[in-house]
Amino acid sequence: MTATDQALDLLTDLIARAKRAGADHADGVLFEGISIAHAQRLGEIEKLERSEGYDLGLRVLVGKRQAIVSSNDRSATALDALVERAIAMARVVPEDEFCGIAAPDEIARDWPKLDMVDPDEPATSVLIERAARAEAAARAVAGVTNSDGAEASWSMSRVALVASNGFAGGYAGSGHGVSVSVIAGTGDGMERESDWSSAVYGADLEDAELVGRRAGERAVRRVGARKMPTARVPVVYDPRVASGLIGHLAGAISGPSIARKTSFLKDKLGQQLFSSAINIIDDPHRQRGHRSKPFDGEGIANRRRALIENGVLTTWLLDLRSARQLGLKSTGHAARGTSSPPGPSTTNLYLEPGSLSPTALMADIESGLYITSLMGQGVNGVNGDYSRGASGFWIEKGEITFPVNEITVAGNLIEMFRNLTAANDLEFRGGTNAPTVRIDGMTVAGA
Repeated sequence: MTATDQALDLLTDLIARAKRAGADHADGVLFEGISIAHAQRLGEIEKLERSEGYDLGLRVLVGKRQAIVSSNDRSATALDALVERAIAMARVVPEDEFCGIAAPDEIARDWPKLDMVDPDEPATSVLIERAARAEAAARAVAGVTNSDGAEASWSMSRVALVASNGFAGGYAGSGHGVSVSVIAGTGDGMERESDWSSAVYGADLEDAELVGRRAGERAVRRVGARKMPTARVPVVYDPRVASGLIGHLAGAISGPSIARKTSFLKDKLGQQLFSSAINIIDDPHRQRGHRSKPFDGEGIANRRRALIENGVLTTWLLDLRSARQLGLKSTGHAARGTSSPPGPSTTNLYLEPGSLSPTALMADIESGLYITSLMGQGVNGVNGDYSRGASGFWIEKGEITFPVNEITVAGNLIEMFRNLTAANDLEFRGGTNAPTVRIDGMTVAGA
């Protein structure tokens, strides 16, 4: 019997206990994880840890009342106590007319294999070597004066979900990572930069020396940064920060925000938000994807969706509860923890690349800003106003020139989306990805 089979059997038994105790419906989720993390600084080991975790969550429904409890104790006595507490809580909480598990005809019956597990657990010596090579390569770049350290990690996680509607399924995923952060310059002119790589399979991880060299070169390029006067100019986002713009879109089309009417996009379904060249995809079935999963957190089938198709907003991100509030069907975007109810979330979210290279995208910019780092959380989800601290480089006559910092970039996301152009350099480095993007007509406020 596999670990997943054992988890499914345990949850099936837990659901049966909940039903016998008086629950009308119930579901349970179990997470198991193993991870190894290594950190070093200036060649000296600062951390080498291995951790193993286990967490189980039970949701019970008594009529239109629900309660959720969690535990990391899987003994029979503990499970009986868990069920007892959940039922007692569910009988006294207020009713929620929209809560509930999926109907039997809504659940997924089969799902794809997604190649999400690297069968080889790396030896700790491999992680130590990855971090050491990354830091050494970064420190070898002329102009780098100090190190914030390097890290390398590996993890393996398993998820199992069982519900009283007949759903039972599980999956597993692995992850490898390496990162490094270094400092260039001295005194008041010091600048920090970092770089990283992550992958499901160790073989897909970028070379540690390449990661380190990029971090060192980026830090050195930032030395001597200037402040700029306030201007209204085109702004170009490096891919590392461009993905945040896609994240703002995802937050604005999340079902709960739409149901509460607290999103600046609440009336925009079916409307043109971007140019017709823009497509934004969420793909839970991407092979070796960082956030791939074969079904959603409520046992509903998920699939690749174009959230933005030819510039048009095509859908909300819905779990069962927000779908019921809106009189719609779940889009299979539910995510689930052990101590809270399901809520909608994206998986492998990305902006499809355009046709122009980053160089061509900037070629006609007389004066503009190339952003490599953003600070603060200045985004108003209700009206779309956007204001973030930024640093990066100034663009003159289509060329990236000198570094700049201590500036603010501002606009409104509705206008920013309308004026967005994507370059052709998309890379899948995490769960949310975008190529270099350009947005015309933003306000850059400096000294």
